[in-house]
Amino acid sequence: MDQIVRTSRVAGAASPSLAARTWLERVQAIEPLEDANFDAGLVAAMQARARENGLKPIRFSTPTFKDYASSEIKGCSKNAFPAFSVTGGACALDCDHCQSRILEPMIPATSPEMLDARVRDLILLQNLQGFLLSGGSNRRNEIKYEKYYPVIERLKRDFPYLKIAIHSALLDEPRARAMESAGVDTAMMDVIGAAETIRDVYHLDRPVEDFEATLAALCATRMEVVPHIVVGLHYGRILGEANALDICARHAIHALVLVVIMPFYAKPGTFATPEADDVGRIFLEARSRLPDRPINLGCARPAGMHKRIVDAYAVMAGLDGIAFPADGAVAVAETIGRRFEQAHACCSIRTEGGERAFSPCAT
Repeated sequence: MDQIVRTSRVAGAASPSLAARTWLERVQAIEPLEDANFDAGLVAAMQARARENGLKPIRFSTPTFKDYASSEIKGCSKNAFPAFSVTGGACALDCDHCQSRILEPMIPATSPEMLDARVRDLILLQNLQGFLLSGGSNRRNEIKYEKYYPVIERLKRDFPYLKIAIHSALLDEPRARAMESAGVDTAMMDVIGAAETIRDVYHLDRPVEDFEATLAALCATRMEVVPHIVVGLHYGRILGEANALDICARHAIHALVLVVIMPFYAKPGTFATPEADDVGRIFLEARSRLPDRPINLGCARPAGMHKRIVDAYAVMAGLDGIAFPADGAVAVAETIGRRFEQAHACCSIRTEGGERAFSPCAT
């Protein structure tokens, strides 16, 4: 099997001295986290939850959207799962947190012919196994994908193994069904729980209810639906995240992805960085509200020590996956007894039963 799978020490196999130590003591002994400041009460709550509910394996995702390597695991140099933008770098909303820069690393595919040619070239040259289709939205937070659906249909016919994910933006039931009919496997969207954030950050005149209606329309299809919640989206403040979690919990989503606002995309001085401890509390709350749904920490989050602490909290809170894990994350999984695996795919894409398709770099 090509999937990279590394098994950590289970709790029962730990030495007596290690087993007697609290999670906080164990994590603080990890070299990349020696200077990290953790909330002792929060870590204790995470340990208590694990004691009551057990520890499931965790998946470390290293998709090929960007180059990646840590001291613990390596990325993949092949374009096994790239991202394409149907608008290039253009977006009509120009949201305060993004300024369209999230589109910059994506491969431009501004016509159906361009998407078809680039996908087929990557299949031939780099063993492409799937891709993310995204783009900038219009002023109503909609992305017009309709002209791309015949291309998706042909690609799925010619390469049935391809996994295709799409950022849906806001839509209605007929458009969700058209997306499903084209052969899209996974639909992703941002769920925003505060009207103030939609108005002020997104510059968008649509209510929270439109985001829930989009989620409901997607969940009425056979596609796997993976909403995203941006922690700290309201200029670094925690506002609306609890409501967004409630919205996700009300619908039959396949999984939830949490990301953390990255202020360096925004104009200087407009955003603060959310406290890592506050982010950790949201992880624990999400795990509590969606106990039976996979919850992953996605690509976007601040770098440096903040990322190391946040990733450690994600492992301890029981999140199911982390994209591009920081140094120390694998060691945290090992020291608390969580088995783990690595996959070279977007964290929103399920790989059960299809591991070979996502690990062209594995040995």
